[in-house]
Amino acid sequence: MLNGTEPSTRSTEYAVVFGVVVMLGLPLNAASLWILCTRMSLKSCNVIFMVNLALADLLLVISLPARVYYHATGAWPLGNMACIWFMMLLRNNIRSSSIFITFISVDRLIAVVCPLRSRHLRTASNAWKAVALAWVFVLAVNIPESLKLKQFLYSTNESRCYEYTKDLKGSKFRYFQPVLVLTLLAVNIVSTVLVSLTLRTRLNDSARVKNKVNIMLIFFMNLMMFAVCFVPVSMFVFFNCDSHCRTPLIWLASMNCCLDPLLYYFSFDGFWKRKEDVDTSGAREE
Repeated sequence: MLNGTEPSTRSTEYAVVFGVVVMLGLPLNAASLWILCTRMSLKSCNVIFMVNLALADLLLVISLPARVYYHATGAWPLGNMACIWFMMLLRNNIRSSSIFITFISVDRLIAVVCPLRSRHLRTASNAWKAVALAWVFVLAVNIPESLKLKQFLYSTNESRCYEYTKDLKGSKFRYFQPVLVLTLLAVNIVSTVLVSLTLRTRLNDSARVKNKVNIMLIFFMNLMMFAVCFVPVSMFVFFNCDSHCRTPLIWLASMNCCLDPLLYYFSFDGFWKRKEDVDTSGAREE
């Protein structure tokens, strides 16, 4: 049973930085989810993807107070199963957030490149199907991974949650997350390049400068999210990285729940207020 009484597990600095994530992420994502569900149309693909992104972030945030307590006291009173659940919530957030951010990028790509021909694809029904498949995929990975993690925690002599010094060596899941994140990053890079080229050729008039800047900000923020939050923590399996270098990477990964609301802001301000105008312009250009 985990007891986590070793004094070396205490870290006031980690308790503070994770506490800041909780204080920022909880109200930001709760407010974002409320605005998305009450003020925005759930018939829009992008809103559907953002609702699920905010939900994934909120699930991560509500799990972080346990980590704050752990780093502040050096004790883990909740047992192995709770430790597994909280650790899986972080992994699920990285996977689900990277998937939903990629959905947003691909949706914007299709909307900009072929606004008329894509209307039969960019429907609420298809968006919900994609979201459901994403959640099923993420949760399906949990089953064997949680069993392997449970086996590891119960067999190790270490008694500290979050502080295991090896990442399931020999497990087939060892390289799953970096491959997934790098693949989705490649999709975001290609989407960004294609949208940038399309905006240069189709939206050159001065009236469209603000829209163009805001649309590109969405793509650059998506890339920044991968570069800062998802890629570093996913790549530590390739290096000899113990808990002392892993915890800062996990903190960086958890910061995505504080940065995602900026993505919603730029989407609302730069795109949704002019959605009908943009679609009409795209129809005329087609």
